[in-house]
Amino acid sequence: MSSYKYAENLEETVKKLSDFHSLEELHHQSCKGEVLPSGQQLQELIAICRSLIFPGFYGSPDVSDKNLLYHTGINAEKLFDLLVQQISAGLLFATNDPVLHNDPNQLEELAEQKAVEFISYLPEMRRVLSTDVTAMYNGDPAAQSKAEVILCYPAIRAICNYRIAHKLLTLGVPLIPRIITEMAHSETGIDIHPAATIGEYFAIDHGTGVVIGATSIIGNRVKLYQGVTLGARSFPLDEHNNPIKGIARHPIIEDDVIIYSNATILGRITIGKGAVIGGNIWVTENVAPGERLVQAKAKQ
Repeated sequence: MSSYKYAENLEETVKKLSDFHSLEELHHQSCKGEVLPSGQQLQELIAICRSLIFPGFYGSPDVSDKNLLYHTGINAEKLFDLLVQQISAGLLFATNDPVLHNDPNQLEELAEQKAVEFISYLPEMRRVLSTDVTAMYNGDPAAQSKAEVILCYPAIRAICNYRIAHKLLTLGVPLIPRIITEMAHSETGIDIHPAATIGEYFAIDHGTGVVIGATSIIGNRVKLYQGVTLGARSFPLDEHNNPIKGIARHPIIEDDVIIYSNATILGRITIGKGAVIGGNIWVTENVAPGERLVQAKAKQ
């Protein structure tokens, strides 16, 4: 097989694909050799975070009380290097700050500060994630142990990615947090925006198809089932018919709420403390604390 007889066709296509003006915003132009964040390195970063939070379950299976300090030290050092590289890439990609683009030392120092702050937060992240594991275990009669929850439940992987991404976002790291939560989305079918605010003892049962929007606020001891959407209604447009950014447009879910499968909660409404939302319900108005909102039973 030879491409020679099609050379003219291929050459014409190459010219069209290389037309810079046709790309508009569909390209990334490297100005001084900066690179995009690496999906492969971010996967490694997530794996190391999981191994630091759940040692023995992720990473090396040979962790014991005698070598835990050694494994933790090695992984923390690897994580620091990866964080500095990827935070630097994210900062260069998402900012036009000439200082960061022209001063590699200042860029590296800023990335190192954010990396250290993130790693320093990992003990607290482990504590919060342990509450999520407990909520998942206590809320599922099929769970035989917390070890099973950590190893098998996709929700734990998705929530772990979310809590990693959310912390990076609060530290002012651009782009990287969204990539991390989208990796969990691809892995588990659970879509949690890194900007959402989620309390402790958070449980997602089964999980496939769950969507949690960027401005959602979720309290403590909340449980969602598969297919639940915490989404937005129609949003205002600017004079150019583009969506106005930064508006709180997703639900507030207060403490101790249960939302059953395929319920859709839309808009900046409040689901009051202790409320129960039944399955396959479309909710666009506030729900009072303790209220049970279920479908009307079919008449006999």
